[in-house]
Amino acid sequence: MTQKRIVLSSDHAAIDLRQAIANHLTQQGYNVTDIGPVTTESTHYPLHGKAAAEHVVSGQSDLGIILCGTGQGIMMAANKVPGIRCGVCMDTFSAKMIRAHNNANMLSIGARIVGESLALELVDAFLATEFEGGRHATRADMIEG
Repeated sequence: MTQKRIVLSSDHAAIDLRQAIANHLTQQGYNVTDIGPVTTESTHYPLHGKAAAEHVVSGQSDLGIILCGTGQGIMMAANKVPGIRCGVCMDTFSAKMIRAHNNANMLSIGARIVGESLALELVDAFLATEFEGGRHATRADMIEG
């Protein structure tokens, strides 16, 4: 079975957590593309959210995981890219549901809100869940407008 291709990006506030997630996914055999940044110098989360989203919609990656301090700003930037459905999650139920019911193709995490252990659980829940389709497909299509 071919493993999913995952793109990761963050702002300066989430570099350590992003790198921990990258290591976690690599150990599980995922094809991980980490598009940075690599220094803690202040940077603009909208640029990183957009870059990761474009990676997903272009087909270079199957799914994306993005992080900033709260997860909110970078998620908003990603969702501006047509074809992206990204949600911020702080619990595993939500991480599963955005995949199962909303066909989310990106997960956003707040590095200043969740610790590493929970973040890894969120990632695992998101990646292990498939879109259920059915009545949810109609609703997911409505999001696209």
